[in-house]
Amino acid sequence: MNPALILASSSVYRRELLTHLQIPFSCISPEVDETPLPNELPQQTALRLAQVKAKKVASSHADALIIGCDQVATLDNLQLGKPLNHDNATNQLRMMRGREVIFHSALCLYNAATQNMQALVVPYIVKFRNLTDAQIENYLLKEQPYYCAGSAKSEGLGIAIIERMTGDDPNALIGLPLIALVNMLQNEGVAVI
Repeated sequence: MNPALILASSSVYRRELLTHLQIPFSCISPEVDETPLPNELPQQTALRLAQVKAKKVASSHADALIIGCDQVATLDNLQLGKPLNHDNATNQLRMMRGREVIFHSALCLYNAATQNMQALVVPYIVKFRNLTDAQIENYLLKEQPYYCAGSAKSEGLGIAIIERMTGDDPNALIGLPLIALVNMLQNEGVAVI
């Protein structure tokens, strides 16, 4: 019998992605401080937070496999966090128009029983269209992506503001690299198919 699988996230998007694997899991929000550390590179921030989230949930679920995730968007190595409001989202999208943004999606699978940790960062590059201020405003009023790194949701209307996407796993852009997760689960003896 497989150990319980827990997604350490409150993200409805990650939850929806994980359902594609058709394996039972539960979700627990880890409630961690997501502030980057001084001089921390974006991919280091994402990886550290994915690991912290998994370990936080493991502290109360000693026999589970815990999936921790985090995503940091970067433009010229400047971290673009969740905008949280309309003004910040407007500013982010203005900075990103016509430019490439790298989304660093970190994934951690932590076996609380054995303390085995697998973790990596899957980058995904997005080139945004050269949007007008009116297009940015229209997009934000319709989608309100205020809790998404980089102020856009590619799985929704955000696809209309994107010119090109490049990467190994399109699920990484949404925040849960499923290709890597399947490999990690197999390493822990959990067969997806």
